[in-house]
Amino acid sequence: MASSSLSVVLLLCLAGAVSAQLSLTYYDKSCPSALTKIQAGVAAAVSSDRRMAASLLRLHFHDCFVQGCDASVLLNDTGADGVANERNAFGNVGSLLGFDVIDQIKNDVESACKKPYSSNNPVISCADILAVAARDSVVALGGPTWEVKLGRKDSTNASMALANRDLPPPFLDVAGLNASFVGKGFSFTDMVALSGAHTIGKAQCQSFRSRLYNEGNINATFATKLMANCPQSGSGGDTNLAPLDDDTATPPNPDMFDNSYFLNLRAEKGLLHSDQVLFNATVASGATEDIVNNFASNQAAFFNAFASAMVKMANLSPLTGTQGMVRRVCSSRTN
Repeated sequence: MASSSLSVVLLLCLAGAVSAQLSLTYYDKSCPSALTKIQAGVAAAVSSDRRMAASLLRLHFHDCFVQGCDASVLLNDTGADGVANERNAFGNVGSLLGFDVIDQIKNDVESACKKPYSSNNPVISCADILAVAARDSVVALGGPTWEVKLGRKDSTNASMALANRDLPPPFLDVAGLNASFVGKGFSFTDMVALSGAHTIGKAQCQSFRSRLYNEGNINATFATKLMANCPQSGSGGDTNLAPLDDDTATPPNPDMFDNSYFLNLRAEKGLLHSDQVLFNATVASGATEDIVNNFASNQAAFFNAFASAMVKMANLSPLTGTQGMVRRVCSSRTN
């Protein structure tokens, strides 16, 4: 336990030191319109497809949880050394979306930058675009905002093995979730707040089928509705989608970033096992039920906690200075 605690302390110290190398004004001279262009790109994508906000937020999360915030999740080439890309990891394959949106934003931003845009001189990193796009996606659906420091570099490699190990699957219990998040330097409250990102987006049948047919702590009407498109056996329903935040909540809040996710947990309408276990669960670190109840009754408290946790997320082991590279094409390290 002492060794584990020391590791977390060292991780937090390292994150603080690296964060100090990032800056709110990083692109002020080289690309002063960068943030405006990213915001416009996100707004256009979300206007076309409201689900894209959740997809861009998820891209940032799945990037930062594996190797840190280095845009490794965007790589689609294996390279000469045979490095497996993260897109094919268990938690990503067939469900991770938004790559084309990031590519479009990258092109739009680079075209507006002061430096010549060439294979030898791209300006803004894909990792920075992911971090800002995640924030702007939440804001686009009525959620909180937060400051995003900039200056991350892009990685030159990716790891499917690390993605399979580090991305928390939807069947984890609270102890498993806590271990996964604490291992990245998050607090117990951070973990519950970040789970609240499931107030937007959808999940595939295969992610909640086991809960739907095997767990008792699920609202009967809610379960019956889900069963219509998610059969108990067979592969036919594996790609059928259901909202992570039940749209029959009172009042209904479809496609809005709010605290209705926590209200649904209290009504046993959590879609994933890892959602519903946050209610009526106690581990050594405390009771998640208290945090859920607080966020359910106080949206401002949820927004503040979520924004704070997202700042920590964006500061997970970024590459800075001479580390990494700035990719011209976000999907390829061979610019």
